[in-house]
Parts: sequence; C-alpha cells; structure tokens
Amino acid sequence: MAGENYNELAAFVMVARERSFTRAAAQLGVSQSALSQTIRGLEERLGLRLLTRTTRSVSPTEAGHRLFDTVAPRFEEIAQQLTSLSQLRDKPSGKIRINAGEHPAVSVLQPALRKLLPDNPDISVEIVVDYGLSDIVAGGFDAGVRLGDQVAKDMIAVRIGPDLRMAVVGSPDYFTRYPVPRSPQDLTAHNCIGIRLPTYGGIFPWDLDKDGHEVNVRIEGQLVFNNISLRLNSALDGLGLAYLPEDQVMPYIERGELLRVMEDWCEPFPGYHLYYPSRRHASPAFALFVETLRYRG
Repeated sequence: MAGENYNELAAFVMVARERSFTRAAAQLGVSQSALSQTIRGLEERLGLRLLTRTTRSVSPTEAGHRLFDTVAPRFEEIAQQLTSLSQLRDKPSGKIRINAGEHPAVSVLQPALRKLLPDNPDISVEIVVDYGLSDIVAGGFDAGVRLGDQVAKDMIAVRIGPDLRMAVVGSPDYFTRYPVPRSPQDLTAHNCIGIRLPTYGGIFPWDLDKDGHEVNVRIEGQLVFNNISLRLNSALDGLGLAYLPEDQVMPYIERGELLRVMEDWCEPFPGYHLYYPSRRHASPAFALFVETLRYRG
C-alpha cells in the first residue's frame, strides 16, 4: 500500500508541475491513459478533486495546490539524498580501519597517510598497532599488514614495501666492554636485548641467515621489550645488542651512534603486504588507500 501511495503521489506531482498529462507521462515513461487512471485512483481514495482538466490545460485545484506544496518539496529532498548517496559511490569518503605491527605502521603506513589524507578530507584512517596477528574480520578491520609469508592464502595480498633487512647493532660504549661478535655462536657471550611477541610466547629468537644457512639464535640478556623504540633507545644507551629493522637504525649508524655487526648474517627477506578479504564492492576510499600503498619498486 505504501508503494502505491508513493507512486500515486509521484505521478500527481509530475502532472501538477508539468501542467500536462502528455509531458508528465513522457517524463515518467508511462502511457497517458495509465497516468490518468493513477491520478483518478488517488482522487477517489482521498475523496477530493486534485486537478482541473480541460481540453487545453491541466491545473491544480485548491486541494491540489495544498497537496503539491506539501509533497513536492519532500520528493525533491528524496532526490537530493539519492544523488548524495550515488556520489558516495564515486567520491572517496569514510573510515578505514587497519591492523598492523609497529614497524610497518611507522615505516610504510605513516608515509602513505601524508600522501593520502591532505587531498581527501572525507577519508579517516584508524591504525591499531598489534603484534598478535589478529583476525581482521573478527576485529572489524578493513585490512591488515603482515610479512608476505604470513598472509593467509584466502586473503587478497598487495605488496606495499620493498624487501627488508634486519641489523644487529650496539653502541660504541657497549663495544668497549664486549668483543665484536662475528658469528651466531658469539652472541651467547653478549647482553642481547630481547623482544617478546604474543604470537610466539617466549623470547623471540634472532633469525640469522648467511648463504642459505639459517640459524635461530635464542639470545639472553637483561632487557626484554615488546616494541622498537625501547630496544633502540636501550642500544643507544649501551645496555646491550639489539636486533632491529635496518631502516630504523641506519641514521644512527651513519652518525656513529650505533655500530653494526654481523651484517653478512642479515640477508634480505620479503617485505610487507596489505591483506584483506575478497570484496566485490570496495569503497572508493579503500580502493584509493590500497593504490596509495601499492609498492611499485
């Protein structure tokens, strides 16, 4: 019944605006006889004549004017809202939620935001830093960031960064008290700064690789952290050796604040990927976010 009322009112508004059954029928894509029958049905249901018909013209009655003045603006509002909704389909807008570790958030996502957000004020981004390899679907995230070999096979994966390397570093002061390590076995005699990850449980081993020979070193030391900044600062303070992403320590190495050791045991490995469930109707905002992040090196 509501649909019939809407159709009848829409037909009436069109006839009253055009002052012609012929033009109104053409606008609505119906026959003149069908349109005339629709208007007659509305008048019968209301018990009022809404239009005065002559052989040359059609004009609203007093009741017709009142109904038109009440209903026509509502139809215009509906049309405007529908137009706005269709624009959302084409205009990047909305909120994007991303789950990522600390390093990709700082090294990959943050630079991308500087490119994306200034020119797209209707896009907002929430980044949750998490080492736990969370279920992004259950967590309500649009996407997550992981190393390439950690992405589930049923997810779409987009490479967003170059290959990575790790670096073993210590301060000059540290090496006045400890010898320079040259092999994984030498690390057992060092005060190594550990990292504990929720996905691993214990202290995360240092994965060293040289000429295809992989060694997982279970390090020991006085300090354990679960983020990059505390490990980096502790290494700068001379409190131990740290195993950190190369890009995070290179400025300190270049300034002589940190010394790099065992570089030949830190080979490159596949970098970060943005991953998300298969979706047929990705929003323009999310599609733009993906393209901004896509690695083209």
